[in-house]
Amino acid sequence: MAARSYGQYCGVTTAVELIGERWALLIVRDLLVGPRRYTDLKQGLPRIPTNILSSRLKELQEGGVVRRAPLHGSGLVYELTPYGQALEPIVLALGRWGFQAMGDPGEGDVVSPDSLTMALRTSFRPDRAARLDVELHVGDVALRVIVRDGALRVAQLAPPAPPVGGALPAGDAEGILVAGPGIRHLIAGDVTPAEAVAQDLVAVVRGDERILDVFARTFHIDRLAA
Repeated sequence: MAARSYGQYCGVTTAVELIGERWALLIVRDLLVGPRRYTDLKQGLPRIPTNILSSRLKELQEGGVVRRAPLHGSGLVYELTPYGQALEPIVLALGRWGFQAMGDPGEGDVVSPDSLTMALRTSFRPDRAARLDVELHVGDVALRVIVRDGALRVAQLAPPAPPVGGALPAGDAEGILVAGPGIRHLIAGDVTPAEAVAQDLVAVVRGDERILDVFARTFHIDRLAA
């Protein structure tokens, strides 16, 4: 279980003891994308010391949040239990809350395939979603983002993802978007798609530029009142 107890009989206390240790919730975030090998988790969290990663995985297993399971062609992987999967709406809500305080990235801050995947899931608006099929490139990360019938699918193209989630989509995407961290201003609605292009926050390098309008409607996080 947790490395320390807060000595209070409360559901929030129990939750913090299970997933409140440093790095634990980011491990859960990445496992919400799919099962991961130990090396995949370490690659996605490059600053985590190996002893801390091992300790957190052990604690999460003891708490019933994570388990080890065989995955064809990949040996044993870590995956969330049904109890761990129940954290998804909590993690997405926490991501929307944290989005309000995001500024410019610090020196050495990275965007990983799993963090970008979860950022898209955090900002996805099925009530406003339209048909969409684009590649999104942010730094070295490339994702295939497909929306059909109000459902979102994200496939990791680069760096190569572990073999989970089935085959990659067939054919080419209808558009390619290249962006930096400033794409958050488009998701927040601080800039229009046209302004995002004019300010070099996002570039449509293939496809009709109107595809960015669809993207902005589909991925949006409302600003909270001060």
